[in-house]
Amino acid sequence: MNVIESLVLGLTQGLTEFIPVSSSGHLEIVQKLLGAGSRAEDFHFFLELINFGTLLALLIYYRKEILKILKQVFVKRDLHMTLNLLITSIPAGIIGLLLSKFIESQSFFSSLTTIAIAMGTVGLVMIFVNSLPHLSETDENKLPHHRALVIGLAQVFALIPGVSRSGSTIIAGRVMGMKSAAAAKYSFLASLPIMLAVCGKSLISSSSRAYIGANWQMLLLSNFIAFVSGLIALKVVMKFFKKESSIPTFGYYRVILACILLSIVLFF
Repeated sequence: MNVIESLVLGLTQGLTEFIPVSSSGHLEIVQKLLGAGSRAEDFHFFLELINFGTLLALLIYYRKEILKILKQVFVKRDLHMTLNLLITSIPAGIIGLLLSKFIESQSFFSSLTTIAIAMGTVGLVMIFVNSLPHLSETDENKLPHHRALVIGLAQVFALIPGVSRSGSTIIAGRVMGMKSAAAAKYSFLASLPIMLAVCGKSLISSSSRAYIGANWQMLLLSNFIAFVSGLIALKVVMKFFKKESSIPTFGYYRVILACILLSIVLFF
């Protein structure tokens, strides 16, 4: 990976990881623009290892909230939030573990057509999310366990590039009775177990460690860019989510991008 590619991939990862527009979908598009082709394995390792930058951004941004959760567990013996985050993480974690190799090996999942359809479908749901039936109002602290499970089941669909992990969980969070800001906050906190697992898996893998040893300079650069852009994206998007009209706005972006992608597939 050269400097320009590292910068572009790090910026794409950082900006789209915490915005409900699908980081995996955008990274697939960027890979095609950069001409991944025969370097597919190189890109696979690189993209897996730049999750560290966005994980660090998330840990720093929510450091006070994380400390509060730890205090609830070890001082107050209150496991409600911790159990909810685990319940939300388990479905996607299990399905991802079982099917990740299959999804990665099938060109169908990384095709522009699949990404466009997923991007547009979720975009349409986002546009009309405020008109959908909602359960009784709650917040991220009082969310019942069964509602946390529903959000977790929605997160499974994010294994398809173009869906968006944060997008699927924020939509589900709104339907489960949370305001946009609360749904976004819960979505990002619920991503921590999965992101920690992905990063931990990378460190355990001997092939990943070998790749780090051979490419540490570009990985360091890309992770730094992902960290800085991710932190900025988090600050901006959380302010934006205070408006209940925020989710439909992202939906319009997704639908427009989906139309562009389908036009490329059909006419070029």
